[in-house]
Amino acid sequence: MEIPHSLLMRLKENERIAQKFNEIEISILTILNFQDFLEKLLCAIRDKFSIDYNWISIIEDSDIARQLHDIQDSELLRTATAFVSKEVFLSVTKNSLRPLLANENLGVFTALLPEISGYNMGSIAIAPITLDGQVIGSINQADKDKKRFQPGIDTSLLEQLALKVSLCLSNVTAHEQLKFLAFHDPLTGLLNRGVMERILEREFQRARRYQMELTLLFLDLDDFKSINDTFGHDNGDLALCHVSDCLNRLKRESDIVARFAGDEFVVILPSTSRIQAEHYVRRVQENLASTPLSTDLKSFYVKLSYGISTASEKEIDSSRDLLKAADKRLYQAKHTKKKR
Repeated sequence: MEIPHSLLMRLKENERIAQKFNEIEISILTILNFQDFLEKLLCAIRDKFSIDYNWISIIEDSDIARQLHDIQDSELLRTATAFVSKEVFLSVTKNSLRPLLANENLGVFTALLPEISGYNMGSIAIAPITLDGQVIGSINQADKDKKRFQPGIDTSLLEQLALKVSLCLSNVTAHEQLKFLAFHDPLTGLLNRGVMERILEREFQRARRYQMELTLLFLDLDDFKSINDTFGHDNGDLALCHVSDCLNRLKRESDIVARFAGDEFVVILPSTSRIQAEHYVRRVQENLASTPLSTDLKSFYVKLSYGISTASEKEIDSSRDLLKAADKRLYQAKHTKKKR
C-alpha cells in the first residue's frame, strides 16, 4: 500500500522537529551552571525553531526565582524572564502540567510576559516545568503567526522537552547549592571564614601596593550564650541571621561581610578610614537597638561588641596581623563591658 505524499511529508517534518528537540536536549544536558543553562536553553530554542519570541516565566517564591534575582550581569535573562505569583500562574495555566496552546484571547497570558516585552503575538505555547515535583514556572514560545501554535496540534515533543528541562534543572540546582555551600555559611548565607581570609589577603596586598586605606572590623554578639539558654537555639540562630542581615544592608557594595565562627563576624572595608568604620558600626548598633526580635516568651535586643584595625598601623605587616589586632581589640572591648 502506497503511503500518501502528504502523510509522508508530515512524517518527515515530525522527524526533523524531533531531531531539533534532541539537539536542544543534548546541548543543555551537561551544563551545571544555572545562568549558562537558562541562556543556552533560550538561545537553542530560538535558533533551532526560528521562534519570534521565547522566554521563561518563574513563580516568584520559588528557589529558582531567588537565584535569578541574584543574576545581575545577563541581559538575556533580564529581558526574557517574567516573575509571577503562584496563584496567577496556576490560574493562567489552568493548574495543568501539560503544554497549553492558544491563538485566541491572548490577553489572559499577559501576566506571564516579561515586564518589557511588546510582543506582537498571534499564537502562544506554554510548557510548565517543575523542580523536585513542584511547579516552578514554564518555558514559553510565541509567534506572530496564528497557526504556529494552533490548539489541537501535537505537543508531545514540547512536553518531553519540558520534562528534560525539569530534570536538568534539578541537577543544576543541586550543583549550585553545593557550590554555594563551599563558599558560604549555610545559616546566614554570608561568606565563610576560608573565603574571607583569601579576600582579606588580596585586599591587604592591594592596600600596601597602592598605599590605600583598609580597615577591618571584628564583631561578636554580647551574651550570645544567654540568648541561647534563655530563648533557645532556634532564636539564637535567628539572632545571628538578624545581625548578618543588618551588616549586609548597611554596608557599601565594595565591603565584604563574613561569618568567622560561632557568633563572630568580620567586615572588610576597603578604602575606609577608622573613623568611617566607626560610623558604619554605630549605624549597625543603632539599627539593632531599634529592631527587637520577638519570641513566644518576650522580645529581646541583640547587641554587638567590636574591634577595629587598619592596614596602615606600624605593627601590622600581614593580613593575619590585621585580623589578630582587630580580634584582640574586640576581646578588650568585651572585657571593658564586663567590668562595667
